[in-house]
Amino acid sequence: MRVGRTAWRLALLGGLIWVSAGVLASEEEGEADSFDCAQVAEWDAPDSPMEWFERSLWANHCYVFQARAVRISVDGVRTVALSHDVQDGVEREVARFLDGPPMIFERRGRIGRLTWTEDGSEAPASPTGIARHLERFYRLSLGEEERIASRRVVRLDVEPLDDHRYGHRFWLDRDTALPLKQQLLNEEGRVVETFQFTELQRPQLHEGDVIMDRRRSPPSLAWRPGWLPKGFIAQPVVTRSQRHGERVGHRIYSDGLSTLSLFVEPLDEAGKRLMPGLHRLGISMAVVRHIERAGQPHQVVVMGELPVRVLVRVSEGLIWEESERTE
Repeated sequence: MRVGRTAWRLALLGGLIWVSAGVLASEEEGEADSFDCAQVAEWDAPDSPMEWFERSLWANHCYVFQARAVRISVDGVRTVALSHDVQDGVEREVARFLDGPPMIFERRGRIGRLTWTEDGSEAPASPTGIARHLERFYRLSLGEEERIASRRVVRLDVEPLDDHRYGHRFWLDRDTALPLKQQLLNEEGRVVETFQFTELQRPQLHEGDVIMDRRRSPPSLAWRPGWLPKGFIAQPVVTRSQRHGERVGHRIYSDGLSTLSLFVEPLDEAGKRLMPGLHRLGISMAVVRHIERAGQPHQVVVMGELPVRVLVRVSEGLIWEESERTE
């Protein structure tokens, strides 16, 4: 396990995931479909685990709030100030760490689509698309009612149906369905991260619409993953970065809960090489490989909160599109 400059470089790569949603909002122009958040107040209370899950996704888009939270993981305990609002139909989220190294994350975005669209294929807007997709790969069940941040919550257990992804637990606010506590469980069922609100200040529904992302065709790349766990599909997010320019190819794949990032970068004398092997970045793991392609060395990085063997298999199965055309 390598640290130091390698970990710093991986952190920069991983940072692309956070900013990608904001790129979508800034690049689209003209009118777009939208969702009126007033509808949420008119819906009946959820009955099934899947209804609770889908309602929580809509709540994340439509409720305006400020909160305090704690994050507990292998990195220790961090306290965080959170805010979520909607400005001109575009969501804005800010997370500010209150202890340890000073860090502030800001993200702007729209309600995304489930995947890219090709040849007129359907790509429903999340959260509806996510909920329909998710139930094929996880078993959802409701637990006992509890109390978190002085509010009544219902526990939602999300258990994977195979060994290619981790499990989750959510504690959803009875009144709003906002997730007030989340846990990530590894293959052995052990909790590897807990994120919990300690205070939630009077959440209110946004008075107006939240804009939905348009259907968009995927960009072309010279490579693609030869294997992904079932249910993992390419996410329609823009991954260009001024930090890396066009050198680093980056794609994100998700099943609706679990996510992995795949980076491919040609290496030359000016390139920043990572040490091949397995690296830890917080609760995420990263697999780094160096390969030769048409006489050019390339660096492949696969990152995610997934079993290591899944990341290794993805890193080893890269397919170069031009090779298929010439064979």
